[in-house]
Amino acid sequence: MSKLPDYVALMDTTLRDGEQTQGVSFTAGEKLNIAQALLESLKVDRIEVASARVSEGEKEAVRNINKWASKHGYLDKVEVLGFTDYNLSIDWIVDCGGRVLNLLTKGSENHCHNQLGKTLEEHAEDIRKTVAYAKEKGIRVNAYLEDWSNGFKENKNYVFNLMSLIKDGGIEHFMLPDTLGVMSPAEVTEALTDMQEHFPNEVFDFHPHNDYGLAVANCMAAVATGISNLHCTVNCLGERAGNVSLAELAVVLKDKMGIKTAIDETHLAHVSKLVERFSGKWIAANMPIIGEDVFTQTSGIHADGDVKGGLYETQLSPERFDRSRTYALGKLSGKASVLKNIEELGISLSPENLKKVLERVVKLGDSKEVITADDLPFIIADVLESSDYHHIRLQDCQINSVFGAKSEVKLALNINGTDYHDTGHGNGGFSAFMDALRKIMVKVDFELPELLDYSVRIPKGGKVGALTECTITWDIEGTRGRKLRTRGVNANQVYAAVLATLRMVNTRLHIINSGD
Repeated sequence: MSKLPDYVALMDTTLRDGEQTQGVSFTAGEKLNIAQALLESLKVDRIEVASARVSEGEKEAVRNINKWASKHGYLDKVEVLGFTDYNLSIDWIVDCGGRVLNLLTKGSENHCHNQLGKTLEEHAEDIRKTVAYAKEKGIRVNAYLEDWSNGFKENKNYVFNLMSLIKDGGIEHFMLPDTLGVMSPAEVTEALTDMQEHFPNEVFDFHPHNDYGLAVANCMAAVATGISNLHCTVNCLGERAGNVSLAELAVVLKDKMGIKTAIDETHLAHVSKLVERFSGKWIAANMPIIGEDVFTQTSGIHADGDVKGGLYETQLSPERFDRSRTYALGKLSGKASVLKNIEELGISLSPENLKKVLERVVKLGDSKEVITADDLPFIIADVLESSDYHHIRLQDCQINSVFGAKSEVKLALNINGTDYHDTGHGNGGFSAFMDALRKIMVKVDFELPELLDYSVRIPKGGKVGALTECTITWDIEGTRGRKLRTRGVNANQVYAAVLATLRMVNTRLHIINSGD
């Protein structure tokens, strides 16, 4: 077994291979920002930023990146893919102020014969001529052996012969791509061991794709054979299923193999968001390391274990990545989850009120998948404002609203132990509810007060599913001249208003029943 390298260099190809993701095309300004983030914030060892001769826009982007990189000492870390076209790609790179060419060669006999229509010897001669011209122009050269994984499997003698014909021309890195993402860890181990045994003096890079979901495992296998240069992208961007995730790769190398990289882990999430925004490709919330939900505990049992001694914590602590752990609120929440979130808000609740808040969270969670920490202040305020008496209870409220027509409500209430039913109509759901409520309350000699103010609020940055807080101010006659303000909280805005209104009725019925 090969000795594990102490250090693995990562080459990020988000701006070249990652841009081959369907629908992704970075502007020149976006490319510059991503390049700066990769080199300055994340500290990647190298970046591949473009393919030569693609367009004038690409040329402008590469020129801007090289200009910035030269000023800040990163120019030797910026690489461009070029082709075996003798001088065309090299002149393009020189004109952009670049220093490194990643030369695309054919790593499989199938590609060489059927795509280029050339013999191995003819292709090798084209490569040698292109490399020699690059050297004349002061350009360093690495070489991709395109389709190497299939080429090695189908005819490894072709690969060995190609290497023998071009290895003495001054190529620094021979980059071995699993172009179609077809390899398994066992296949990676066998092929890379064979390559290094045949060419012990050459430097090999491994370039994985993730078609079978094995890219990280394949990289681990590559490193186990002694490979110390790996290629990756931010957010797994790349053709088809994409490339290996930079974040996952860096963390796995460190935690599972004890290998150092240059990556600054505290910037992984930030750079991921940057690329997500510029690419328009949103990552899954449960994507390892960088996903929105990966440091969120949903189960109350887990929250309880963390409170009692960090029982559910691992090496993957959120603080390590400049993030924080959150505790989701919903039907699976326990007291510990609620406590964790309340502590973050700096609020203190009595055991009785804490129990009520938990009951409300669980009840709301039955109709809303997750209650956010931003929703919690609404729930707490609603619970603290509520009373124990229940003179009026909502049995059912069916609201039917159709665009261009009046809304209809079928309302069922229990008032002081008696059931009442009625329907109402109005310009909206709440208007129809109020119509039905008036009809029912007339039956118990209760006149609804005038509504003075109606306000709706969602949490700051609230999403579509956020809780809604509806606060209504009522003009109450005979209540010592005071106005009454009641609050309702629900994921549905109309039902929040319904709850606020019923709280007002309940408060007034209590006063009437108590003779106050």
